[in-house]
Amino acid sequence: METNLVGIYKSSPVDLEKLTSQVYKTLNQKEKLFFELEFVGKSKIKKLNKDFRQIDKVTDVLSFPSLDGVRYKTITKKDFPYDYDIEQDAVFIGSIVVCTKKAEEQAKEYGHSVEREVTFLICHGLLHLFGYDHINNADEIEMKKLQDEIMQKIGVLR
Repeated sequence: METNLVGIYKSSPVDLEKLTSQVYKTLNQKEKLFFELEFVGKSKIKKLNKDFRQIDKVTDVLSFPSLDGVRYKTITKKDFPYDYDIEQDAVFIGSIVVCTKKAEEQAKEYGHSVEREVTFLICHGLLHLFGYDHINNADEIEMKKLQDEIMQKIGVLR
């Protein structure tokens, strides 16, 4: 099955097609969308975390949404003409950076596969690109529910 949510990425240890298709379907998206995905080491993610969030420590995933006000909305190129990329024939929604070493450590700590952990981190990052967050308790509950639903539907469980 072909999805309209395309990831531009360096080789991935997960089934991105399955994940992005489910995120796309769960969030009722219709337009062709794309995002960047990069896998990095601890030093690079620590630098990014410090530069962009003023937090001087290693983290597992960072998201850089390119669109504002998209939570609960179907994204269209009509609404975001400046984010439409002719080459991709799609709307750019942002970038996700995953620290592979941190994902490996967390997978071991939580007792599940690296594939499961990386899939979860990308899912989490994608939800951020679609405007979801976990700053307050209600938002965190909503985001966790969506993550759990998506992970269950693609069959990647703890």
